[in-house]
Amino acid sequence: MQNRATDFTQLNFDELDEPLRATTFVVVDLETTGGAAGSDAITEIGAVKVCNGQILGEFATLVDPGIAITPFVSVLTGITDSMVAAAPGLAAVLPAFLEFASGSVLVAHNAPFDVGFLKAGCLAQQRPWPGFPVVDTAVLARRILTRDEVPNCKLSTLAGFFQAATTPNHRALSDARATVDVLHGLIARLGSLGVHSLPELRAFTAQVSDAQRRKRHLADGIPHSPGVYIFKDAAGTPLYVGTSKDLRNRVRQYFVASETRTRMGEMVGLAESVDVIVCAHALEAQVRELRLITTLKPKYNRRSKNSDRTIWLKLTREHYPRLSVVREHRPDGADYFGPLRSARQAEQLRDAIHDAVPIRQCTDKLVPGRHVRSACTLADIGRCSAPCEQHISVDDYSVLVARIVQAWRADVGELITPLRDRLTQLSTHQRYEEAALLRDRIATLVRSCARAQSLTGLNRIEELVAARPDGVGGWELAVLRHGRLVGSDVAARGIAPMPIVESLVATAEAVDDRSAGLMAVVEETEILLRWLGEPGVRLVRSSRPWALPAFGAGRQRRWLASAKAAVGLANPFADRRGLRISHQPTRGRALG
Repeated sequence: MQNRATDFTQLNFDELDEPLRATTFVVVDLETTGGAAGSDAITEIGAVKVCNGQILGEFATLVDPGIAITPFVSVLTGITDSMVAAAPGLAAVLPAFLEFASGSVLVAHNAPFDVGFLKAGCLAQQRPWPGFPVVDTAVLARRILTRDEVPNCKLSTLAGFFQAATTPNHRALSDARATVDVLHGLIARLGSLGVHSLPELRAFTAQVSDAQRRKRHLADGIPHSPGVYIFKDAAGTPLYVGTSKDLRNRVRQYFVASETRTRMGEMVGLAESVDVIVCAHALEAQVRELRLITTLKPKYNRRSKNSDRTIWLKLTREHYPRLSVVREHRPDGADYFGPLRSARQAEQLRDAIHDAVPIRQCTDKLVPGRHVRSACTLADIGRCSAPCEQHISVDDYSVLVARIVQAWRADVGELITPLRDRLTQLSTHQRYEEAALLRDRIATLVRSCARAQSLTGLNRIEELVAARPDGVGGWELAVLRHGRLVGSDVAARGIAPMPIVESLVATAEAVDDRSAGLMAVVEETEILLRWLGEPGVRLVRSSRPWALPAFGAGRQRRWLASAKAAVGLANPFADRRGLRISHQPTRGRALG
């Protein structure tokens, strides 16, 4: 038996692949103005070139981002506008860095972030990306270290665990130096795992087992067409349902390194066959996928776990109705709003309506002319009309209820106006936390009503035929009835589309009016709405005008956009990432 050294050195001279000890790594770290490559910019680049444990060189420079650095970023990194004012721009720095890293393996902690900014820089300069092999120390750490060893795989945590000589401090070169020590510590662990070369390292981090690769034959014979694929086990039980514009390429990805989800690796290990349903175009594939997941409930589809869960906001059928969050739509004559996406959304919507309309929030059974109990605190502060003490008649109370139903169906303005007035008052009195909470409730109310009105508008149309350009001179055709896809086809370039439309309409599925239905039906209608809103889609014919309420929630889109922008501007320091503590008392030392 051949012995191996205790470190990460490969001693087998017959090794065909380049051993890790002979591989040159360039460990890079960037500081930026934000997290979005392409819109945010690089402020600093730091890199260290290493081979066989030896440092060959370092690269470090500030970069003029061309945009202002926010106060939060300056606090986090210590880099200010004045520091980068005289620094070179990325157009001068990037070529120098690419030359420094040429012929090396690029290493970064959370590599998609750093590599994404470097690729965006190359794209902006119309410079080809060199195609470096990339190693992500964060992914490598997750594969090697256990929760018992480290609570997380942050760079600061790993640097402390491996006793790095440099403490990361959100400056590029310091973080790159710390990452070098982390990389060496991780490579030292790889020898005992049978990983001694760069190809073995990349295969190790790919998280694709040999069992997955051996099942590549399951993709044989699958066409390059849009459609739905179904993974099944030996007993024919559906495991996973997916969709793609190119079935063959998508299914093959489950057996190569591009598929890194552990859950999918487990699924492929159980799969013994793949069934496919070829569709006319991507829209039909999306709808069929949704219907199959709802029907089959495959174990490995996350959506299937909640496919039969619906949430509604109900106006109870009483003399003095109240709002109630329920999970079932019953034919009891009450007004229902939904289905909604979650119980949290339903609760936010209910709270927003309570803020706007003083209907009761208690669960008591109230009868006109009968005093039940004394009014609660909500009545004292004007948040309830106190029907329990007969302060409001049934007729006057029904006016309040009608305002709610009207907002759901047509005019949301009567609910929005008092809420926006109160929002202005809270802001004027600098009660910003309460204002932010109310703003979020208003946004939920507007989005929910807009969604419901859009769904209702499409559901009312008995038949609608639409066409979308397929990008190669033809048309993707779809027939919709009451918010459901009932027919689809393609009119290729050079073929008259109208005869195909007539044939499609004649053979389409018949659908009854569905004023209320399961969440799956609503999700299908939402898919159709998104498709109809894509550029280039044309309405061929419609049995009735496709319209939304003139004073509906759609009018509030501009306000929604401003509210969303206000979330980020309200407090630039309200970031979820924790600031590193640079100095703290030594443990065990008495203070004072």
